[in-house]
Amino acid sequence: MCVSQRRWMGYRGLWCSALPLILLLPLFAQGAIHIPKTYKMHDHDMPQPPLLTETPKSFTAFSREDINLPCEASGNPTPTFRWVKDGTPVLERKGFGTLQDQDLNKSLDWYEGYYKCYASNTLGTAMTQTVKIIIESQPVLQKQQKVFKTAHEGDSIILPCHPPKSKSPPALHWMDVGMVHFAQNDRVTIGLDGNLYFANVLKNDSRDDYICHAQYKAAMTILPATSVTLTVTPSNDVSHGRKPHLLRPTNPSHSSVFALRGLSVNLECIPKGLPTPKVEWRKKDGSLEETTGKTINYNHRLHFASITQDDDGEYACEATNVYGVATHTFTITVEAAPYWVKEPQNLQYALGETVRLDCQAEGIPTPTITWRINGELLSDVDDEPRRSISGGVLILRDVELADNAVYQCEASNVHGSILLNTFLHVVKLPPQILSSDGVVYKVIEGGHIQLHCESFGSPRPHITWENEDMVPLLSDPRVSLLTNGTVELSNVSYADSGEYNCYIKNSNISITANLEVFNRTVILTGPQDIRVLRGASAQLDCHFYRDPRLHDYQVVWKKDGHKLLESSLDDKYTMLENNALKVTNIQSDDTAQYSCEVITGLDHVNAVGSITVEAPPDPPSHLSLSNIEDHSLTLSWTPGSPHNSPITEFIVEAREEQQHTETGKSRWEELKRVTGDFDHVELTLRPFSIYHFRVVAVNKHGRSNPSNHSERHKTPQAAPDNSPTGVRSAPSEPGTLIITWDEMDKHFHNGEGFYYKVFYREADVTNLQWSTGNAQSPPFIVNNTGTYKPFEIRVQAANVMGAGPEPEVATGHSGEDMPEEAPTGVSTTVMNSTVIVRWNEAQKVRGLLLGYKIYIRWLGLQKGRSRRSLRPQHHEDERDSRGTKEYKDNWMVVVDGAKTSEELTGLRLFSKYDVVITAFNSKGESPPSVSHSFNTPEGAPGPPASLRFESPSEKSLILHWTPPRETNGILLGYLVQYQKEDEKKDVKMEFFPDPTKTQTAYESLDPNSHYNFSVIARTASGDGPPITVRAATLLDGVPPTNVSVAIGMTSLNLSWVPGERGRDHSFYIRCLRKSAGGPWEKSEQVSSHQGFYSLTGLEQLTEYHLMIMYQNVTQWEDVASTGGPGPSEMPGGFATQGWLIGLISAIVLLVLILLILCLIKRRKGGKYAVKGQEEKVDSEARPMKDEAYGDYRSLESDRDEKRSDSQPSLSGDSKLGSDDSLAEYGDSVDIQFNEDGSFIGQYSGRGPVPHGNESSSPNSPVSAVPPPPIAPSMSSILNRPS
Repeated sequence: MCVSQRRWMGYRGLWCSALPLILLLPLFAQGAIHIPKTYKMHDHDMPQPPLLTETPKSFTAFSREDINLPCEASGNPTPTFRWVKDGTPVLERKGFGTLQDQDLNKSLDWYEGYYKCYASNTLGTAMTQTVKIIIESQPVLQKQQKVFKTAHEGDSIILPCHPPKSKSPPALHWMDVGMVHFAQNDRVTIGLDGNLYFANVLKNDSRDDYICHAQYKAAMTILPATSVTLTVTPSNDVSHGRKPHLLRPTNPSHSSVFALRGLSVNLECIPKGLPTPKVEWRKKDGSLEETTGKTINYNHRLHFASITQDDDGEYACEATNVYGVATHTFTITVEAAPYWVKEPQNLQYALGETVRLDCQAEGIPTPTITWRINGELLSDVDDEPRRSISGGVLILRDVELADNAVYQCEASNVHGSILLNTFLHVVKLPPQILSSDGVVYKVIEGGHIQLHCESFGSPRPHITWENEDMVPLLSDPRVSLLTNGTVELSNVSYADSGEYNCYIKNSNISITANLEVFNRTVILTGPQDIRVLRGASAQLDCHFYRDPRLHDYQVVWKKDGHKLLESSLDDKYTMLENNALKVTNIQSDDTAQYSCEVITGLDHVNAVGSITVEAPPDPPSHLSLSNIEDHSLTLSWTPGSPHNSPITEFIVEAREEQQHTETGKSRWEELKRVTGDFDHVELTLRPFSIYHFRVVAVNKHGRSNPSNHSERHKTPQAAPDNSPTGVRSAPSEPGTLIITWDEMDKHFHNGEGFYYKVFYREADVTNLQWSTGNAQSPPFIVNNTGTYKPFEIRVQAANVMGAGPEPEVATGHSGEDMPEEAPTGVSTTVMNSTVIVRWNEAQKVRGLLLGYKIYIRWLGLQKGRSRRSLRPQHHEDERDSRGTKEYKDNWMVVVDGAKTSEELTGLRLFSKYDVVITAFNSKGESPPSVSHSFNTPEGAPGPPASLRFESPSEKSLILHWTPPRETNGILLGYLVQYQKEDEKKDVKMEFFPDPTKTQTAYESLDPNSHYNFSVIARTASGDGPPITVRAATLLDGVPPTNVSVAIGMTSLNLSWVPGERGRDHSFYIRCLRKSAGGPWEKSEQVSSHQGFYSLTGLEQLTEYHLMIMYQNVTQWEDVASTGGPGPSEMPGGFATQGWLIGLISAIVLLVLILLILCLIKRRKGGKYAVKGQEEKVDSEARPMKDEAYGDYRSLESDRDEKRSDSQPSLSGDSKLGSDDSLAEYGDSVDIQFNEDGSFIGQYSGRGPVPHGNESSSPNSPVSAVPPPPIAPSMSSILNRPS
């Protein structure tokens, strides 16, 4: 039956049960088994083949106590040990295998021979390699041999050593009678044969205690063998040298040495000669350093501690002194006893497996391999068809429990043999699943996962996997099944999540595994490749997504693969909360690759960016000068590091010093610039200078530090190559020519002895020769030249090397004098307030004409009309702020150059003026021209200076105005217009032809309406601009009805808002102390416009009844109590503290008083007496002083004089408020009262005011009336006792 493949999405379609989907481990798997530590053994006494743990070695025995052959083995059951000597069994026992003398109790000589040990149990037999015991008697002290030797000084000699014969050669030592070793050196040495060799003898070598000692290491015995007495006799030949010869080796020139791999080898060369020869070793067919040989014993021996086959070859020793060389060669042939290359292992095997035992050995010559089973040669046992042998490989197929055995592998050649024991242990164990049950496996989508079902048993168990729908897994191509039962799934998807089951076939053993699939971690925004200026900061992003179920994660930043540590000492690297990396104070070594790595428990991802640090370049280096000529050279340099930003240009700077000036006072200046791809530049230099050069590199981030300066360079002298500039004549006295010029910088002197050659001649004379003179510096003065004569002049530079280039000719003049004649032909053309003045060109200027000066003077109004003072003196300073035009009475205008006309503006109309003109040059002015007078025409007047009104009753108004400050002609009269504010068409007007009239009255006006009034002045030239005012009649006043009371400690403060249009009304405030009774008390008279009154001198904590009466009717009344200090202590809370309540009350009262005072101050107006008639003052301007044009002084001072003894100017702006009011200060008016309390109001005209922008006072038709000043308070009212 076919079922749907639901869980494993890698396979599409139907799965059929007929397919072989059970996962089986291979039935004939080769190799051993290893019992896992997690396998639960039910039988702890598992059988084990014998395994040798101690084995014997060959040795020499000197007594029966030395007999000790160890042989121990482990195994289950306990092994039995059997010893064989020379092929004959000598001992067998169980549990303990070491053979000692007491086990056999034989004579010492009987023990000499060859031995083997066998260890056996039911699973096999292990055996040792054959060992040998050598029997030797204990060395004894024999009669010491005495040898006498004689030698001449400088001869060589050998002191012999004859130790007793022994099967084991002893080690030989030369010592004196005090058992002190003789020191060896280049001259004296002990040979491998034990003899003592002298390359040459000295007198002090004579002694009688050269004793040779034999050391028997096995017997741990040292015995003296030979005693030598050496006598050295003096010789006359000691001064003659002797050629080197070799004492050892004794054969002439070549020796062959046979060696076995791994053993030690010594090549020996002992020379003789005088002086003592030096011995050197070399390898003839290679390098001595490439071998294992080392020179020892003062180079007399070449020692190989463990010779190898690579040491095979030819060696030579050379003994050298000044008289010659002795040489000997050695040929080393290295062979090898057998040694293991591959050893078989002691392993366990499952039933039915195939066993392969590898036993491979090497040696020279090649060894042969022999196999044994349980100590017997395989050739001596029955043939087994399942077993095959090929050299060192033994294979046994389909093993059974009966195949348990110990196999021996022996390798042999002519140099020896080696043997190994290897057991083959076949076991039978019940199956178990070793992996844990219910494990939850977590994997990232698209990853790989292994679901473990490790099992063990012998024979090996068969494993199968199914999903939770009981569908086997092998059909999915993404599934891989391992030999230990683990299943591996590749390219995991979300659909693979779920439960899976692992079974052992033919058993009820199973486990369950659960698979969870997670989203993979993705870096959404990784670090970028950025370029940063050195010293700045940079931020590298690392924004990523991870599966929310993955709680544990780590973000690691690396620089060039090395992890960055956050919170370092310099806080250079900081990981921000969004996982970005901030790098501060970036330097050049921060240029690197930076990676952000996100590590979760299931995966890790990384993204790489980089920081490239840019900075100004390093300074150039290695400056050099080449191609040097008189005034040029080539400067070369090596560019410094550009710090990742290309060098755009190089700036060549020079420090130039004149050779005749002090060193070190010059400064570095830019000389030339070249593009960044150049490393040299050709420079043109100034003569007679000392130069140092340096170079600055530039990139887009700025300049480098300057390079080190170049070597010093001097240029020779030369004639000047420039002429002075700015050649000209300077102002001087008449009859003198001063020639001057711009002095040349010493930089351009080009040599010593620098000076100027000056040339001059009159310009108007033809063919006149040049006059000359020399000067060290300007100026050059020529006398007796006449007044303002033209001259041709030129100046040339020169030094000791010659004159410079020919200079250009300039024109100059001798000294000037003041102009001699006044300008003539003065005329004027007048247009309203503008006049054009013309004149003839000045003559006899006697110098360069700089221009003309026009002097103008105002003579007053025409026809004797004088100005009138229309406002008090104390308003004089308000003219400028009110926009009135300011006229000048006397002034002067300068006309530069040769112009002969000028337009003047800003003149007064209907006025008389005169004008004079002078010409001027650098020496002064000419005499003035003849005075010329002119008049300005009549014009329309300005607006009246002020406009105000009075309201005698609720239906009448009296309008008052003052004449214009600027009449601009003869005043003919005034035009008055008015209309209701809500009637735009019905305009009433009336002309008064009397210019002296300044008021008019209007009756029957509507008390409920406002009116707009305008007054216009008129002359013969027309009407001037109007002055306007918004007005309304005033109503009868009453006492206030809405009064507020503020409480004080001993006072009650009353305040109210005065009526908007009411006349002032006087009233009294009545007061009664309620607790004591008594009569009503009355205050002083109070004005309704005051807005505030204070009843003082009251008692504390007392209740008062207050009242205001009007026409026997109560207008207002109230009851109020004064404050007091309160109880001295009110425990229990913050608010009950008396001192605090008092403090707060005082502060509140103070703030209230300050607010009231500020309100009154803001609304307060000044008091002015109402004038019945304005003083008229003649305003005609003063005439100029008698000296007329003899003295042209400052017109400002003249104007000041006129102001001091004439009436104030009438130049105030008519549109501003009246001089008689305080409307300029807070938009208020002054209010006064007649003796009967009637209202008198004054309102200054403020010119035309756009509708809606008018100011208003509370009691005026124009503006709200502010409260008057605080009236005097009572000091003793109601202060009397009741």
